Amino acid sequence: MLEAIVLICFAYLLGSISSAILLSKAMGFEDPRSEGSKNPGATNVLRIAGKKAAFFTLLGDFLKGLIPVLLAYALGADQLVIALTGFAAFCGHCFPLFFGFKGGKGVATAIAATLGFNWIAGVILVGIWLLFAKVFRISSLAAIISFAVLPLAIYWRVQDLPVSLVFVALSAILIWRHKDNIQRLLSGTEA
Repeated sequence: MLEAIVLICFAYLLGSISSAILLSKAMGFEDPRSEGSKNPGATNVLRIAGKKAAFFTLLGDFLKGLIPVLLAYALGADQLVIALTGFAAFCGHCFPLFFGFKGGKGVATAIAATLGFNWIAGVILVGIWLLFAKVFRISSLAAIISFAVLPLAIYWRVQDLPVSLVFVALSAILIWRHKDNIQRLLSGTEA
């Protein structure tokens, strides 16, 4: 039990490290919380600072979702603890302790946590995201649709209701964090 608590707390704290904000200071571009969509994520960094900064933001956000999950596997944690570890990293990104609980939308961190948890479900998630991003050319729509399907992919792979409910919660939070995008999609103004 103590190991599970430590893993989950570690994941949340690692998730709370904002790649976008730290890179803005290190690379000298505007704080993403004050420019563009005001979201500290790779897509907004791409808009305000270009491909190199966006790549490193994406890499940082991805690693903070993947590392805790792989560590939980390496320590022999059960599936529910591993799922909760990935969820904690995602929550850290969305609600970071170090940045006033105002974080990003969590797409890259959630994808990485999913790939680490179950690579087949992760590939399904990425495949759906890529398909919708290619067809509709709208990143937010691709994220919303792919994460709406994620809990079903997880349940299909692990056949475990509590674990699947963790991914239901993750997907619900991620979709809720896209509420402004959803409003723009409905009004036809989403970029």
